[in-house]
Amino acid sequence: MQENETETALPESLGRVGSLEVRLARSRKEVKKAQRLRYEVFYEEMSAIADASTLASRRDRDPFDAICDHLLVIDHSSLKRNKLGILKPEIVGTYRLLRQDMAEAHGGFYTSAEYNIQALIDANPGKRFLELGRSCVLKPYRNKKTVELLWHGIWSYVLRYKIDVMLGCASIEGTNPDLIADQLSFLHHHAQAPESWRVSAVSDRYVNMNRMPAEILNQKEALRALPPLVKGYLRLGAYIGDGAVVDHQFGTTDVLIVMPVSDLNSRYVNYYGADASRYSS
Repeated sequence: MQENETETALPESLGRVGSLEVRLARSRKEVKKAQRLRYEVFYEEMSAIADASTLASRRDRDPFDAICDHLLVIDHSSLKRNKLGILKPEIVGTYRLLRQDMAEAHGGFYTSAEYNIQALIDANPGKRFLELGRSCVLKPYRNKKTVELLWHGIWSYVLRYKIDVMLGCASIEGTNPDLIADQLSFLHHHAQAPESWRVSAVSDRYVNMNRMPAEILNQKEALRALPPLVKGYLRLGAYIGDGAVVDHQFGTTDVLIVMPVSDLNSRYVNYYGADASRYSS
């Protein structure tokens, strides 16, 4: 778990709605619980393929976890016994956050394995980048309230660390681009980043997203088919990178999300509060 500088330490709690609270993980044990949640969603519910180590631990984990902050949504009304028999509130949602300074000190961003993001970083010296990743929510909690709490936590984090640009991969289920041609084409025609923010997938993994002409694309159907997370990014004002990437391990096709903070939809910024006060506890 990444250490926070004392001068920019976030509050213990970033927000609360009813029994749900959003905050950062406070211990390695909580990070492990987030990894178990990711395993449950990615490997048991969805179609990720576990190697022997992942199968044995029943945790989705990689070396980046050690240098990231882990945002959690916790349900205080759903208690589960730990190994010591003590009842603890259940972690029902998580997001992984990696700041540029931590990434550069430890070999770069996770996203750089799929997209040429270094060119974008180099073109924007002085801007602070934040990588968003490993987002997941337990199925019963996939609703507006939980998603809003997660975004409230991210917005609090962005303000506290003076982040200028958020980026990361978002996934569409399936590894055959032809079966999701309408979704990829919709993103290509209607959400592609302007030249100044455009980033391409690495050449050996590049999948063309322009699979259907705009004039024959059913925009409403394509938009409806997109995963809720991707639609949420678009509502915030996110741009989509050039080219998709098939991730066979996770059984997904990934697209790059780029969100300059200054370009975010003002309606949503105002909704969460310029000082992230909407769900403050």
